[in-house]
Amino acid sequence: MDNKLKKIILLAGDIGILYLSLYLTLLIRYWDKPTSSLWQSHVWPFTIIFAAWILIFYISNLYDLNLAANNANFFRLTAKGLLITGLLSVAFFYLTPQISIAPKRNLLIYVVIFAVLFSLWRQFFNWSLKSYLPKNNIAFVGLNNQVLELIKELKQKPHLGYSVAFVVDDKNTGRESIEGIQIFNDVSRLYSLISSKKITNIILTSDPHQSEELRTVLFGCLPLKISYTSLPNFYENITGRVPIESINQMWFLENLSEGRKSLFGFTKRLYDFTLALLILFGTLIFWPVIGIIIKLGSKGPIFFRQTRTGKGNKPFKIIKFRTMTVMNNNFSPTAKDDNRITKFGSFLRKTRIDEIPQVINILSGEMSFVGPRPERPELIEELEGKIPFYNERLLVKPGITGWDQISGEYHSPSQEDTLKKLQYDLFYIKNRSIYLDISILLKTITTIISHKGV
Repeated sequence: MDNKLKKIILLAGDIGILYLSLYLTLLIRYWDKPTSSLWQSHVWPFTIIFAAWILIFYISNLYDLNLAANNANFFRLTAKGLLITGLLSVAFFYLTPQISIAPKRNLLIYVVIFAVLFSLWRQFFNWSLKSYLPKNNIAFVGLNNQVLELIKELKQKPHLGYSVAFVVDDKNTGRESIEGIQIFNDVSRLYSLISSKKITNIILTSDPHQSEELRTVLFGCLPLKISYTSLPNFYENITGRVPIESINQMWFLENLSEGRKSLFGFTKRLYDFTLALLILFGTLIFWPVIGIIIKLGSKGPIFFRQTRTGKGNKPFKIIKFRTMTVMNNNFSPTAKDDNRITKFGSFLRKTRIDEIPQVINILSGEMSFVGPRPERPELIEELEGKIPFYNERLLVKPGITGWDQISGEYHSPSQEDTLKKLQYDLFYIKNRSIYLDISILLKTITTIISHKGV
């Protein structure tokens, strides 16, 4: 069962629980089977808020299969989602007087019933993913650090539906097992191993172009009706990142079809400009107040301007509300708990209000709402020599938020974390679409509320 089908089942189950809860609410409230008129008077107003509930569940990552586990994090997200949707429902019914019903007691009963049924349904679904639904038996051909990382990831997340049967180490590194999974050194045994282990998918770490023996063996396995997946594609599917160490120039030639993105580029520029204009006019009245507080907090300008590198290596001046002191500031990259950040600046950063002036950069075409974060030219020049393909993040416009920013991880300026940020950026560049942009914008709301990401 692929992930799309799992998400469709999850969504369908949630919708069913929403309406079942409404029916049970009316049944309990009036101690009788709901009449047609009673049901009709409730179903349409509730349908409106159901749509909002589904959207909030999505923003809260409750449709992320990576989180489909009955653990503390899942229940925390569920509780937060139910709290927000409950308050939203109260506001909707009490601020919309034209609706003929005012379900004070009904809404309370509904929230309780839905919370119970939703929790039971989700626990059953999560348990089914982990324990009941059939697993995809997979095997890796080739062994490297990314394979080791994936094996640990799949061990920790059995609900993803993959079971690693074995690894064929064609370079014969001498290992016999990893995480309890057997490692074989003889590629010629691949056919018999696939047959005996009932493998459905082979993950190719090694390049068959470079080994005639491996090509021959893989060709001989075609009658077994298995699927072959490259390590970069599988790694990307599981982690939401591109494995830099496992790609080369051909990966970019095969995956970045820029000529097909012209319609997307036009649409993106259209909604970037429109949304930036709305935000500018909607917030401009508050800019003087923010400016006064910034000036009272520390000496220096209201706005922070700094040269950043944009699409195609073109420099531009990024504009933000100043959040740091100017005195004794060498303007080095910001670190976690940086003592140069003012008290009001900390608030501006946590709420992302400091980013609002960047709508000017968007209106001028230098930035987008969604894209890799823009870096300083000197930092890019330094990192280009240390991290492969770092300059390729400049194939698209930089953004205020991005795939990395909603990952929920804090990334410092260290080389290791910069590499991980690049992995997220390349994932976005490859998969960018209107759907992905909207998804990132919506989930940025959760990131802001939870104060995660940088």
